[in-house]
Amino acid sequence: MTKLRAAAAIAAFLLLPAPALAQDKEPTAVGTGGAAATVDALATQAATDALRHGANAVDAAVSAAGVLGVTEPYSCGIGGGGFMLIRTADGKLTTIDSREESPATMHLDSFWEDGAPLPFNDARFSGLSAGVPGTVRGWDTALRRYGSWSLGRALQAGERVARDGFVVDQTFFDQTLPNVDIFDDIPSTAAIYLDPDGTPRDVGSTIRNPDLAQTYERIGDLGPKGFYGGAVADAMVNAAENPPTSPDANHVWRPGLMTMQDVRDYAAQERSPTHIGYRGLDVYGMGPPSSGGSTTGEALNILEGYKHLGTDRTRAFHLFLESSRFSFADRNAYLADPDFFDVPLTGLLSDGFAAERRALIDPHQAATSSVAQGDPYPYNDQAGSSQPAAANTATDERGRETTHLVVSDRNGTIVSYTFTIESTGGNGIVVPGYGFLLNNELTDFNFDSLTHPNRADGGKRPRSSISPTIVLADGRPFLAVGSPGGSMIITTVLQVLLDRLDLGSTLPQAIAAPRASQRNTTATSAEPAFITSDVRKELASKYGQVFTETPEIGAVTGLEFLGGDRVLAAAEPTRRGGGSAMVEEPD
Repeated sequence: MTKLRAAAAIAAFLLLPAPALAQDKEPTAVGTGGAAATVDALATQAATDALRHGANAVDAAVSAAGVLGVTEPYSCGIGGGGFMLIRTADGKLTTIDSREESPATMHLDSFWEDGAPLPFNDARFSGLSAGVPGTVRGWDTALRRYGSWSLGRALQAGERVARDGFVVDQTFFDQTLPNVDIFDDIPSTAAIYLDPDGTPRDVGSTIRNPDLAQTYERIGDLGPKGFYGGAVADAMVNAAENPPTSPDANHVWRPGLMTMQDVRDYAAQERSPTHIGYRGLDVYGMGPPSSGGSTTGEALNILEGYKHLGTDRTRAFHLFLESSRFSFADRNAYLADPDFFDVPLTGLLSDGFAAERRALIDPHQAATSSVAQGDPYPYNDQAGSSQPAAANTATDERGRETTHLVVSDRNGTIVSYTFTIESTGGNGIVVPGYGFLLNNELTDFNFDSLTHPNRADGGKRPRSSISPTIVLADGRPFLAVGSPGGSMIITTVLQVLLDRLDLGSTLPQAIAAPRASQRNTTATSAEPAFITSDVRKELASKYGQVFTETPEIGAVTGLEFLGGDRVLAAAEPTRRGGGSAMVEEPD
């Protein structure tokens, strides 16, 4: 450790109490000053501790994210990427795209063998699925442009937790269990997350990750070049190109395509957010290559044409499900990396296109099958049309263990940030000696198609459904929300907004409510509590809606700004083991 680094660490230690002292999870908090909500108490406390010691919301968000990279390693971390939506103190709305990128040599059939696409798990558990991680570049870009802390200072909370360890709870155990047969193929993964007998770490035991602590320290010392160059980058490339399997591995681990040049060339992108008006409010989201802002926005535009939704919850949910169905048809056809496909974003978010799609919805009867995409190009800024490939192909995001955090500060800066390594545990490979899991984000390409806009290409970012959202009322902050959940992220955010804005729910009630997710399929996925609800029974009997049960949908965190400098922070009360909400100055 350099002398300057040592001095900074001592200063930070004096200022910030160790996150390991975090209180038990509380899903709701109200007070003044800044606020934060994450899935993890240590991460939420890292954010609020940072706020209390002069950080702004961007600094605090990166501090919390660094901790989540330790305590939620199956969901996020420096081996992955994400999307950050920022509202600055002076009212600017912007986004940081740190989505993973495919190697330059990836081509249309890289995931194909013997003339056919690989099965999903064969593609996932391989070096092929690992995109160049964007998280570190994203953190650094956000801090340099909108923060006040250095990357090194922001990572010190995560470094401490990695060294001191965190306690395994039942949720973490349950996430490990399905991956045991994969993790035990990779000694560097098994060493951290499995006991010597090959079973998951026991509930109540402590996981320490000194390798990750040293990686954080290196990044803190050197900045992004400590990750995108030198020993860490070399080890990451080697792990992807030659998966570090044990001699008795019982799966085939295909080599990947990532090179040092791919890693060195990676850059985070600052992009304009999506924006729509909804019932007098301004709703901002994430644009391409995420489909979150466009699909949520299109669905809200369709819903805005229906009045008095709050008078009949069952009717409102029928229209919510059908609006989502039609929006997903368009999302599946037109959303991809805008550097590779001219996404008709203006058309998709236009009121005219929403009216055209709304006219196809039967207000009294559910569609009985998938619906076709519409044509947004007549409503787009440019002339002409680009024809997408078949809208519905087999692959779709399966990364349900992503994580989302929200942070605000007393000066009005807000961060809504979702980041991920895709599936639970990413591609299963911990980079030896450096303590972080690699992502499997490249399986988010429609790799079963050679013509789809979201097909696999070199140097391309796969489509995402990540949907960080900020809502303003009369130009002032009102809500900030987001969720993990693969393609169900979009429907989760949409349902929370419907509940809060139209149906009279408080934000905590909207987050806790049983969920349903319609993504242009015959049957709507729904949680058990929704399946047994009166609303579901009425939707089936009155509107012909068909449902299939899924255990859990999403894991929301959100903020609501109450006026008079008061803020409500909210997280899940039970999903994902419950979340953690804190405010800088509690009531």
